[in-house]
Amino acid sequence: MLHSEKRSLVRFLIIYLLSTFLLFSLASWIFYTSTRDHLIQTQRERLTYEAQKLHSALRLLHQSNAPLLSYPSTPPIDSAIFDSDQHYIFGTKREPMALGVVAEGVLHYEQRVEPYYLGAAHLMVTQPLDQRPIERLQHHILLFMLGAGVFFLLLGYFLGRLFVAPMRDSLQRLNRFIQDTTHELNTPISTILTNIEMIETFGGTLSHESELQRIAIASKTLSRIYDDLTYLNLNHHYHREVVMLDLSRLVAERMVYFKAMADAKGIVVTIACVEAVMQKMDRNDAIRLIDNLLSNAIKYNRPHGRLIISLDTKRLSIQDTGIGIAPKALGEIAQRFRRANSSEGGFGIGLHIVTQVCQSYQLTLSINSVEHQGTEVIIVWEE
Repeated sequence: MLHSEKRSLVRFLIIYLLSTFLLFSLASWIFYTSTRDHLIQTQRERLTYEAQKLHSALRLLHQSNAPLLSYPSTPPIDSAIFDSDQHYIFGTKREPMALGVVAEGVLHYEQRVEPYYLGAAHLMVTQPLDQRPIERLQHHILLFMLGAGVFFLLLGYFLGRLFVAPMRDSLQRLNRFIQDTTHELNTPISTILTNIEMIETFGGTLSHESELQRIAIASKTLSRIYDDLTYLNLNHHYHREVVMLDLSRLVAERMVYFKAMADAKGIVVTIACVEAVMQKMDRNDAIRLIDNLLSNAIKYNRPHGRLIISLDTKRLSIQDTGIGIAPKALGEIAQRFRRANSSEGGFGIGLHIVTQVCQSYQLTLSINSVEHQGTEVIIVWEE
């Protein structure tokens, strides 16, 4: 993974995990406070119930004629009774208890005693707050937060990888594009320079027909690369002049342009074109369409292979006997910078340009290919 990808992934994980932690912390705090208040309220209700029982027991003692009275108690609940002036009378604790005064962490409940049983006007019951269910709640929330943290860390890492995948793909395409550009430009430039040096060295003694042919091929290659890159960059911005074009004549002209390249590989070219096939198109668009199809058919053809060009009033077909395209690559072959085979040079933009031209003029593009046998590209238009 590149440094920029790691940096983006780390930043994404920090933001993702921090926001997730804050959200879950808020939700956990709301759940904790709500559940804790419910647990405390449950203990309060039990204390209230015990106070009612104690009140009933005091009433029974008051009505009893027994010479000895036994003050009722229900450990761990403590209680005390007070007179009408709120003075302590008796309680379960050895030290006197003050009405309304309780220690921290202790629940209490106060109730008036009417009529006065045993001279008592007020009853107060207290109970230490049971922390065990609250501690269990805290333990469960902590385990949940740890489990959720691990889960969302893994999920965030997976989402982060998906997040940086397009950037990684773009960087890889850019690097591949730069490498291909270097290679594509270096080959024809080296060819031109080498053959010029040969002409200069052996200028007066040798025929220069082959050197000039190589220079012509290299120059045309450079021109085609420039035209393709310019078209790709300015496709939606330059002015198109749509006129009636004679496609038959244009195909013949472009084949003359590519003849030197075909001859260099010993490719046998067969042209079967109906005369005067007219179609409304911009000339530059038509040239880019035909040039890219012919260039691919020559580039990916076998040495001494065949190139068959057919044109009638309904369609243009360019067929070669080259390396073909694998079935799994056919669906992606028209994408920008996508190449089905890296054995030959190129940017992977030829068929992308062809697709753009076809879409602009509502032409139907179909590619039939058998790996290791050849490829046929068919352009169909309405009459």
